Amino acid sequence: MSLILGIDTSNYTTSAALYDSCKNKLYGEKMLLPVKSGERGIRQSDAVFHHTRQLPIVLEKLMQNETEPVSAVCASVSPTSQSGSYMPCFLVGSGTAQSLSYISKIKYIRTTHQTGHILAAAYSAKRFDLVLNRQPFLAFHISGGTTDCLHVSFDENGEIIVSLASKSRDLKAGQAIDRTGVMLGLKFPCGKELEKLAQNSTRQFKINLRLIDGDCSLSGVENKCRQMYENGESREDISAFCLEYIYTALRLMTNYQIERFGDIPIIFAGGVMSDKIIADKLKREFSNSYFAEADFSCDNAYGICLYAAYKEGLI
Repeated sequence: MSLILGIDTSNYTTSAALYDSCKNKLYGEKMLLPVKSGERGIRQSDAVFHHTRQLPIVLEKLMQNETEPVSAVCASVSPTSQSGSYMPCFLVGSGTAQSLSYISKIKYIRTTHQTGHILAAAYSAKRFDLVLNRQPFLAFHISGGTTDCLHVSFDENGEIIVSLASKSRDLKAGQAIDRTGVMLGLKFPCGKELEKLAQNSTRQFKINLRLIDGDCSLSGVENKCRQMYENGESREDISAFCLEYIYTALRLMTNYQIERFGDIPIIFAGGVMSDKIIADKLKREFSNSYFAEADFSCDNAYGICLYAAYKEGLI
């Protein structure tokens, strides 16, 4: 077994990747789901439809120059490993992976979108040794669907255990960014454009935010940004406030978990972590923190491949 195929069909992106265990080479292809102008997200029925159309295109691009046969296929089957975690969009990828395993007589491996994010970030940040050595660490998964601080540990068989340590109790960081961006007339998903606007702001903001048992609340950022918008404040300042608010929440959550678990390594993953303003501030604040490159931080199938490689002892 050398070539592993990973598939991830999230609420934002159709993605597939290959891991060649002989060459330790990882590469992938992806397509964003189309979202109509002015909308803040996509319905699950539409996501399933677009994944069904796009996954064959993504797989064709990925496999067109590959001559080696695929030995195993892995797919994300749910957003997280928490009980009740489910989104229909993941059925497209998992169903395709199962069908490939039946037809080609290859192994089918299941994992979660969240685990994929964690492993992709660890690999890109050059801290996959934490996984291989089964060393506990904290992993933040910050996206449109989750704003979670996770404690990652391992059982006696080496299975990855992802436990929720703290979270946002309402709005998620990616939602706050996208809702603010759409209000400002930006194209969804809005992260990159909002960051560009924020870079042109010179204002400093003092954020008053308190945690509840380690959890944050982000509903206030949307309300405050709308108030700023209605008061005629600049798009640049509104964008900067939004990102500063999210950074403050993540800083407070990180400090809370360091008090709880000690100064163990911290890996930041998820699409929001591709925002350089937030990431740079967290890097300066926490010396034992690690971040994925942008392509490994947003939705991708890299970590799905890596999970299968880890399970099969190929990495």
